[in-house]
Amino acid sequence: MSNEEFKTRLINRSFTFSLSLIKFVSNLPSTNVFKVITDQLLRSGFSIGANIAEGQGGSSKNDFKNFIHHAYKSSIETRYWLALLGKSDIFFNNEGLTNLITEAKELSKILGSILLTLKGKKTFNS
Repeated sequence: MSNEEFKTRLINRSFTFSLSLIKFVSNLPSTNVFKVITDQLLRSGFSIGANIAEGQGGSSKNDFKNFIHHAYKSSIETRYWLALLGKSDIFFNNEGLTNLITEAKELSKILGSILLTLKGKKTFNS
């Protein structure tokens, strides 16, 4: 797969993740606690794709690395909010949650790998 194909797939994957978050949170209860969690989850989850996309337009390798780093940190935060929902006693959609957690972990791994490569600590062949 070419570098351009990889970038396109990553942007599309993060976009699909954001759409899945929208569908998922629309089924959460509308209590004050869930509203706060939903807001934070959407902010961090949407930030993953937004930073990946914005990084594509970066003016330098360092600029790109900074946006990927922000996307990586957002993926970690997103995993936190999803785990919190999973541990709440009033949660009801385990399958949807499990799928989101799995995808958030995969995005974290991909972004972490990109960061290691950009920092020269890993090559694409290793």
